[in-house]
Amino acid sequence: MNSIKLNIDHAASFTGREKIAALDNEAASALDKVLNGTGAGNDFLGWVTLPTDIDAAHLADIQATADTLRSSCDYVVAIGIGGSYLGAKAVIEALQDSFAAYKPVSKGSPKVLFAGQNIGEDYLAELQAFLADKSFGIIVISKSGTTTEPAIAFRLLKDQLEKQIGKAEASKRIVAITDAHKGALRQLATEEGYKTFVIADNVGGRFSVLTPVGLLPIAVAGHDIKALVEGAREMQAATATAGEDNLSLLYAETRNALYRAGKKIEILVNYNPKLHFFGEWWKQLYGESEGKDHKGIFPAAVDNSTDLHSMGQWIQDGERTIFETVISVEKPHHSVIIPDDKANLDGLNYIAGQHVDHVNKMAELGTRIAHVDGGVPNMQITVPALEERYLGQLIYFFEKACGISGYLLDVNPFNQPGVEAYKKNMFALLAKPGYEKETEAIKARL
Repeated sequence: MNSIKLNIDHAASFTGREKIAALDNEAASALDKVLNGTGAGNDFLGWVTLPTDIDAAHLADIQATADTLRSSCDYVVAIGIGGSYLGAKAVIEALQDSFAAYKPVSKGSPKVLFAGQNIGEDYLAELQAFLADKSFGIIVISKSGTTTEPAIAFRLLKDQLEKQIGKAEASKRIVAITDAHKGALRQLATEEGYKTFVIADNVGGRFSVLTPVGLLPIAVAGHDIKALVEGAREMQAATATAGEDNLSLLYAETRNALYRAGKKIEILVNYNPKLHFFGEWWKQLYGESEGKDHKGIFPAAVDNSTDLHSMGQWIQDGERTIFETVISVEKPHHSVIIPDDKANLDGLNYIAGQHVDHVNKMAELGTRIAHVDGGVPNMQITVPALEERYLGQLIYFFEKACGISGYLLDVNPFNQPGVEAYKKNMFALLAKPGYEKETEAIKARL
């Protein structure tokens, strides 16, 4: 099958292939923990078999709900934070026209907007002002319904939608993705009659892009969720056993061999601007999974060639604690040829007649060689094209590798205890009921 590929040659040249191979037994054990649920966090492994667990009826229900929103709305606001928005945002941005946001809405093809991923008053005010004369719907994603950022956004937009079209009609344009039985959003959805989908208890937010959390907004945006899931199924099968053909295992082994050799920072690099938010999704997946117990590879991301004119200097000549993983897209969707110019004032006639993508590929290759020469280990992931099937493969590849890598680091890859620290302080500062002692204590520190 046509598939994504992984090349570790320019990483192995730094560590030695024997150092990577030395992790084979550890990595096989880590894979076994992921597949058989014998490691820490094993109650959050529902994503492992998710691609093959999704049946046709479930996908059809998601698609039918998306079609309903597409036929009744010009804009659909997906409300969520962290994994409840980044996966959908990453896939939509990778697949859509780069200038889709500036094009008029066509009937039956709504634009997907996002809210609840910040607490920006200007952002929310401007979003509400924009939607004031628009036909819109809402997908609200929250297991509890009480997470601060999405709860604020939903309260504001639900109120606005009900005022614009009436409560009865609004209830037809709100879809809730939440807990099966409990929580504030589940209660409200039952009372108001919202269409609902369930966030499974055994799938954490950062692994949820292949659940309704990601699939519904992606389908509303007009993309093929069947092909996305099929790509993930292919990668699930390809990474089901230990061995040199298991790309997730090889990636996890290589990055951990580099980490143990003192390379503490991984930079995910793309040369296609459509992949910016894929980098953001990847940063959350690895940062929240591995950054524990004062351990973990720090995940960063750059968009090249843009960032070669900002971060490029640091990567080339800065502290040698970094390595790179480059996502290379083989085939663009469009063809643009650089024209000849008689005056040649810009000196570009030497590349006249070339595809823009050829120049981009040479910038990528030249940079990889320069960085390797500068002491930066380098892995390359090749993606045939930015299409649903290959993005499904890439998503599952990174998810499986993340679980394996977390166990190689000897952390629980599926919890996030550090995320709660800011919430406790925020609730204390806002004098949330039940936090009286914390409020008193934190005010004494100010």
